[in-house]
Amino acid sequence: MANVSVIGAGSWGTALAVVLQNNGHQVTIWSAIEEEIKMLREKREHVSKLPGVRLAEKTVFTTDLKEAVEGKNLLVLAVPSVFTRSTAKTMKEFVEERQLIVNVAKGIEEKTLMTLSDIIEEEIPQARVAVLSGPSHAEEVGKGLPTTCVAGARTREAAEYVQNIFMNDVFRVYTSPDMLGIELGGALKNVIALAAGMADGLGYGDNTKAALITRGITEIGRLALAMGAQYETLSGLTGIGDLIVTCASVHSRNRKAGMLIGQGKTMEEATQEVQMVVEGVYSAKAAIGLSEKYQVPMPIIEQVNQVLFFDKPVAEAVQELMLRDKKAEHEKMWEHKE
Repeated sequence: MANVSVIGAGSWGTALAVVLQNNGHQVTIWSAIEEEIKMLREKREHVSKLPGVRLAEKTVFTTDLKEAVEGKNLLVLAVPSVFTRSTAKTMKEFVEERQLIVNVAKGIEEKTLMTLSDIIEEEIPQARVAVLSGPSHAEEVGKGLPTTCVAGARTREAAEYVQNIFMNDVFRVYTSPDMLGIELGGALKNVIALAAGMADGLGYGDNTKAALITRGITEIGRLALAMGAQYETLSGLTGIGDLIVTCASVHSRNRKAGMLIGQGKTMEEATQEVQMVVEGVYSAKAAIGLSEKYQVPMPIIEQVNQVLFFDKPVAEAVQELMLRDKKAEHEKMWEHKE
């Protein structure tokens, strides 16, 4: 049995706490919001974000970050990506040398274009950092529906430790050394999911969705390769797998926000109606920044930015994508043929 703290009491943090408690670990859940901790203590479930999913009586709830961090075998950092740096900065003084932190949020920091694991390593240099990601909606994980994820770390030892802590008969965990590829797939698929939702909001069909998913993973893969990640990662669970589930699922907050925008709502109206952090909105600008930095064309993500931040009509953005210059799907195949 391990002593594990989940830093962040949203739907994903709560769902992972359920996985951990079902595996027999002692779990502490931290939130900065006193009312949220009070509700969890009294109800033993997150009434608004994960209703019906019960937390064990022995689970500890706290707003004291020192209590949550000190003496723990593993820290699961589950705050929204926009709060990763500020939370890591506050945690730093309590984190022991080589204490393992596994980040489970998905995003790219807009100003620095850093991945979340890079941010944690910068703010807490004494820690070891890993990531856990994959096609895994909290609503299904909390109910114990079969799910697969990937644990990424700099060393096999750290990745396998995370694997052993989380894995059970309904939550399967693979390992990978490609932390960069895992995080790029997890962050950028949210932007493509916004596009998929916009298409749904316009009333487009399965053909459009399939095009967005396949061309979306092509854009993400090109960027990942340019940055030094492995393409195999993007063809796996944390790439195409995560993209499929986020573009297609009724649980996807990014798809829902995009759908509302496609139906005519502004970005602000859509995110307010979703009532949860829409990570793709924050990652969209960062994706364009990475596209420019590494000189990788990302036409879908570019059009999503135009809709989100420059009031471009969604139908016009789709038309521009359809009317782009003629291209081969894989130019190198023609080169080899000729």
